[in-house]
Amino acid sequence: MRGKLAKFMPDVPEVREDYTDYMGQILAWDAGVGVIVDRLRAIGELDNTLLVISGDHGMPGVPGGKCNLYDHGVGVGLIVRGPGIKPGRVVDDFVNLMDLAPTFLEAGGLKPPDVMTGRSFMNVLHAEKSGQVDPGRTWVVTGRERHVADAREDFLPYPHRALRTADFLYIRNFAPERWPMGSPKFTSQTDMPSIEALERNTMVSFADMDASPTKAWLVHQFGLEDYSWHYNYAFGKRPAEELYDLHKDPDEILNCASDPAYAARKAELSARLLKILTDAKDPRVIADPVPFDLPPYAGPVPAVVHAHNVVR
Repeated sequence: MRGKLAKFMPDVPEVREDYTDYMGQILAWDAGVGVIVDRLRAIGELDNTLLVISGDHGMPGVPGGKCNLYDHGVGVGLIVRGPGIKPGRVVDDFVNLMDLAPTFLEAGGLKPPDVMTGRSFMNVLHAEKSGQVDPGRTWVVTGRERHVADAREDFLPYPHRALRTADFLYIRNFAPERWPMGSPKFTSQTDMPSIEALERNTMVSFADMDASPTKAWLVHQFGLEDYSWHYNYAFGKRPAEELYDLHKDPDEILNCASDPAYAARKAELSARLLKILTDAKDPRVIADPVPFDLPPYAGPVPAVVHAHNVVR
């Protein structure tokens, strides 16, 4: 694979091969989209179809990817083709996937119900220019509570929210004492691995990072100095606040939250995020206790009981 990996990715053959495989999957997906486009063209419906292509999260199984609020975890491509949409444009407006539903409704001539918090971006699609189109779309909020139910003790989630602007990424980790990728678990030939076994890298399970060749390589760096930074970046605990200056640090690896030079900016972004969450009635910031930490949101998955009607 040509080019440089992001700074948070270990630049080793195993990781490059994993990335190459991922790019191969994208090529296969692209070919599948081509089949659909060709079929729409053949039946004369291509120019009458709103075609939207996106994803639900960033690359899985890698540091900073899926289950993280860094760009590598939540930033996805959004490609739209359809009637009244000028082709060849690249738009900088911030769009959340929840904005898709009201956009589809507007495209169909329907009014989105009041319960929807997303906003249609049909005005952006029908604009003529590239760059920033809608002056109100200069930020987006992302968040995560849970991925794998039992990734942590007591089935607890990892609650965090982020505010992303054109210039900064601000992340609030509401429970920094918890492991962001799931609690570490040990595997060995014995229930209690020896010190020698630990030195052979038996700490392997961080359930909120999907299995992958990159993860397999990373967990085997446990206790090894050369890649300790990458290991800790991928699996280690995080501070309550993170702040990244995207112009100086596009890979989002230099946390400026404790830098006095960024104190005013951090305070501003923190206040903005908490206001947005409060206005949206996010239980993480308005409820005490937080329901996401309690059953039925947190706890063992109940057994399924199948009932059968009996006719007598």
